[in-house]
Amino acid sequence: MSTCVCVSCVDKRQVTDYALYLMVDSSGLQEHIGVTFNDSSLLQQAFVHRSYLNENPDFSLGSNERLEFLGDALLGVVIAESLYRQSDGLDEGDMTKLRAALVRQDSLAHLALSLDLGDYLYLGQGEEKGGGRKRARNLACVMEALIGAVFVDQGFEAARDLVTRLFSRNVRKVMEQGLAIDYKSKLQELVQADRQERPIYRLVEAAGPDHDKTFWVEVSVGGEFLGRGCGKSKQAAEKEAAKQALERWR
Repeated sequence: MSTCVCVSCVDKRQVTDYALYLMVDSSGLQEHIGVTFNDSSLLQQAFVHRSYLNENPDFSLGSNERLEFLGDALLGVVIAESLYRQSDGLDEGDMTKLRAALVRQDSLAHLALSLDLGDYLYLGQGEEKGGGRKRARNLACVMEALIGAVFVDQGFEAARDLVTRLFSRNVRKVMEQGLAIDYKSKLQELVQADRQERPIYRLVEAAGPDHDKTFWVEVSVGGEFLGRGCGKSKQAAEKEAAKQALERWR
């Protein structure tokens, strides 16, 4: 006599065998990430931590480490391509800094946490008791392994689509905020190297009510206009002006 297990019958808060939970809820997970696997065992393997295999040596799947290796490489390529296409004014050093910020462990772990990926990890008892489901390294690794699993199952285009969708907000945020890039400092560095002068920023206009002003700033060097920027603060307007000036300077 067989027992039918369905997602609606399982409360993951009450399930101690997360291998079972992943098996019965794989459709929900796939819907959550927007990917339907052809080979569900690849999806399972993406969540197998080495500690689980140490305690379950007869388990049919290997750990997620090989998929993690593959996903790490793919993630770097896709993020690099995205930055290249969206940041025409940035040089190699700038893009390298942005990519590092996007793929570092804590960034990947935060994204994995938002997708509840830690809930599906196959962990040994010691790793489980030690808080392994929320450990940043485990979460970052499973994020990369999931990307690797999609690549093996469906190819590069599907993996790129997954990365693009999952990381689009972070990429946009990094580009908008200029994370790890100070356009004003870079402009000053180039100007001083070429002319031994300093860029001059001038507020040319401020409009709107006090609680919602927009500022326009111009930057020049030796009386020569180089750029104009606007923003909701003087600092934001100066950064935009410096970015425009950098493009002209180069």
